[in-house]
Amino acid sequence: MNKQLAFVFPGQGSQSVGMLAELNGTFPIVKKTFDEASEVFGRDMWTLAQQGPEQELAQTEITQPIMLIAGVAAWRAWCAASDIRPALMAGHSLGEYTAYVCAESISLADGVALVKRRGELMRDACPGGKGKMAAILGMEDDELKAVCAEAAQGEVVQAVNFNAPGQVVIAGHSTAVDRAIELAKQKGARKAMPLAVSVPCHSDLMRAASEELAAKLASTQINKPVIPVVNNIDAQIELNPERIREKLIVQLYSPVLWVDSVKTMAAQGVTKVVECGPGKVLSGMNKRIVRELEVFNVLDTASLEATRTALA
Repeated sequence: MNKQLAFVFPGQGSQSVGMLAELNGTFPIVKKTFDEASEVFGRDMWTLAQQGPEQELAQTEITQPIMLIAGVAAWRAWCAASDIRPALMAGHSLGEYTAYVCAESISLADGVALVKRRGELMRDACPGGKGKMAAILGMEDDELKAVCAEAAQGEVVQAVNFNAPGQVVIAGHSTAVDRAIELAKQKGARKAMPLAVSVPCHSDLMRAASEELAAKLASTQINKPVIPVVNNIDAQIELNPERIREKLIVQLYSPVLWVDSVKTMAAQGVTKVVECGPGKVLSGMNKRIVRELEVFNVLDTASLEATRTALA
């Protein structure tokens, strides 16, 4: 175990058609992981990941399991290539589930079934068109919270992802989010733009799904993680399986405290963070949160080899 090392896993938005194809050419465990998960999902997830269509990959009930599978597949490729293991793990939103699977707290089969159900519940809690998410850049957190309060007008719009200083995502009813976007621009936001996400994740609109998610989690075996995981809702390390279960329920409708999560890892002595899975979204955010961090990726053979060399 490297006490200065953490692995983190991306959430929705980092998916792309053809993801991990090149990595699979070097590490066949990638497709084997997709094949294993496909038996649980009931569909060929590798073909879907490689061929799309992109619009289908963006549907939350598909995005969530396919991103979990991709993160686990990239982690397994790393484990096949290196015996270096991190002291901590974390995942952004859906990526927290990936972290628990990679930390052997939840099995891959259970993880796929769990996030498939989570995606269905989130979709049904706010059917297409009624909810929206948007990224707001260049505003202080308290300023943006005030914007949301003013824009709500009896509807829901909230700051839900605190991704980096001056980079926050809001979510809620589509009309309320649109009002918040315009108001944020008026009040000096550098950029305010809708996101291609099919549900208003982590907002109060997801509370309706939490009871059924709780039932699904109650029937899911959760073990103590072999690698500690920093959770999204309070940016703390939780090792107790029952408390992990409880926090995953609350996570559904609570803000993702990514800034605090990265600071927690740094406070624990982490100086190097590897983003494991498709995309490089988290790496950019992590450097903005703690500038001294060294950031790496495992998303293709070149990035894996570069990371292995740097950490050796």
